[in-house]
Order: sequence, then C-alpha cells, then structure tokens
Amino acid sequence: MSPDTIAAIQSRALAEIAAASDAVALAAARIRYLGKQGEVTALGEAMRNISKEDRPAFGKLLNELRAGVTDALVSRESALEAARDEAALAAVDVTLPPVRPMRGSIHPLTQLLNRAVKIFRGMGFAMAEGPDIETEWHCFDALNTPADHPARNELDTFYLPDGRLLRSHTSTVQIRAMCEQAPPLRIIAPGAAYRRDETDATHLAQFTQMEGLCVAPGISLADLKGTLEFFFCELFGDDTETRFRPHFFPFTEPSVEVDFSCHICKGKGCRICKQSGWIEIMGAGMVDPRVYAKIGYPEDLYGYAFGMGVERIAMIKHGITDLRHLYTNDLRFLAQFA
Repeated sequence: MSPDTIAAIQSRALAEIAAASDAVALAAARIRYLGKQGEVTALGEAMRNISKEDRPAFGKLLNELRAGVTDALVSRESALEAARDEAALAAVDVTLPPVRPMRGSIHPLTQLLNRAVKIFRGMGFAMAEGPDIETEWHCFDALNTPADHPARNELDTFYLPDGRLLRSHTSTVQIRAMCEQAPPLRIIAPGAAYRRDETDATHLAQFTQMEGLCVAPGISLADLKGTLEFFFCELFGDDTETRFRPHFFPFTEPSVEVDFSCHICKGKGCRICKQSGWIEIMGAGMVDPRVYAKIGYPEDLYGYAFGMGVERIAMIKHGITDLRHLYTNDLRFLAQFA
C-alpha cells in the first residue's frame, strides 16, 4: 500500500459520489468505499502489514481519505434532497386558489338557546342554575306533585340507589331559587332534563329545557301572555300569534298550554302544524299557592311560570324532522346552520 494507492482511491470515490444521480447510486458508493467489505475499510485492515515506522504517515492519509469520502457522501446527499424538494415545488401551481380550512361553528341548539336567553334577559330575567341530580322533594313534592302521579314512577324517572334522581324538568331550579331568594323574583333556568323516553324522531332520554319564573306584586296572567307573545315575536317574527288553551299542571293554577301560529304556512296548514295552523310549544300558568306554602312564601303572592323544550323549538324553527339529527354530529347536517 502506497500513498499513490490511497490518492487513487480517494479520487475515484469522490468522482463516483459526485456522479451519483439518486439515493440508490449514492448508497452503492457508500457501501463500496465505507462498507464492511469496502475499499477504505480494507485499507484500514491492511495497516497491520505496514512497519511501525510508516504506520503514522499511512494512518494520517487513511483518516483523511475516510473523512473526505464521508464529507462527500453527506454533501451529495444534501444536494440530492435539495434537488428533490425543488422538483416537488416546481410541480405546485402557486396560482391555484388555496384549500380553505374547515371552520367550526356554534351548534344550532346553542345558537337557539343563546338567542332565547338574550330575549328573556332583555325583559329583565336573570339566569339561574341548579344540579342535574336532585332530591325528590325539589323535583316533585315542592311542585305539588301527588305521590301517585305517573311522573314519579320508576318507568318515567331515573332514580339513583340513594333515593335521589336525575331531574325530569328544570322546574327544580325555580324551587331552589325561591328557597334562596325572597320575592320579587324573575329568572330563567335553561339546562338538561332526563326522562325514561324511548329514543325516536321526537323523543330522547336527555333533552334541553328552558323554564321561567316571575314572582312579584301585581303579577297576572296578562303579564304571562304579554311576556310569551313578545318572546315568540322576537324569535319567529313580528307576525307570530299566540293562543292559550286551558290545561292542568300540579304546580300552576290556572294552567295553560301555549300555541303559536305556524311560521311556515302562516296559518294555512302544513305538515309542521299538522294542517291546523297552530303549533303547541309549551306549558305555563300562574304559580299554585300550594307551591308557595311548601317553600315558605306568603300564599297571597302572585307569579307565573312557563317551560319549553329547546330541541322542539329548534325543530320547528328550522324544519327538522328528526330530533336525533341534532345529536349525531353529522357535519353535513350541522353545516346548514354555520
């Protein structure tokens, strides 16, 4: 082994590396010179045959050869990568319009709930909250619900092992508000309610309710009517009409069912209103004095209460035929309300 041999190998290796046109050719050059059976590796093994006096000089030349080949490989690899990147970018037409990223939006139920809260807050109602897990007293007894009422049956209500239950309406928030605050009182209570309903196009085991309560001197059924008329006109349009029909609820007396004129057909009759021109939307009435007695309020007070299903209003407002669409998170459906 002579210095000329090392120089010849280096010259040949550098030329071959520089001529490598792709990663495969570069890998072959790496193996040929630096692999286990490579020429540079073989020179290193041949060092044992060189005299001790000549080893330092040849060792230096060999190290320079190995370093030069390694640097050339790294440099050529970087050059090939840069060429690949440049070729990839060359195929990109920068004049094409960009792909717009998907943007999220507020869920239609949340949109409707926010709108309803804004309307009621504009009329002076305050927000009130309560726990989803309630006592039987707050959910039924305080609301004058008799012990044999069907709603108290285990087939209708989710009872827990300790005797508590998942609230079947947000009227429980009204009771808690009256227990904690003296009149006058004006609140709305939006939130989840739970009932043992079979899941179908119009029923779910969990749904959203918004209930309202107003207790103050001089309150009458006319105030309830005016409040609800204003709410539905704000929500569905100024030409919306309301009507009250007598009904019965244990916690209100007198009690009414509230309908509003169909905003789709304008009273002419369609599938939304079942050809009647009217849509039933909520229950309401004047708070029963027996409710006041159970929570310690003076029985000569006057006040009204109402409750509505938010999903039902959303279905009517947007013409949704199946309640389950609101919860399946199908972007094709939700994108309509973005």
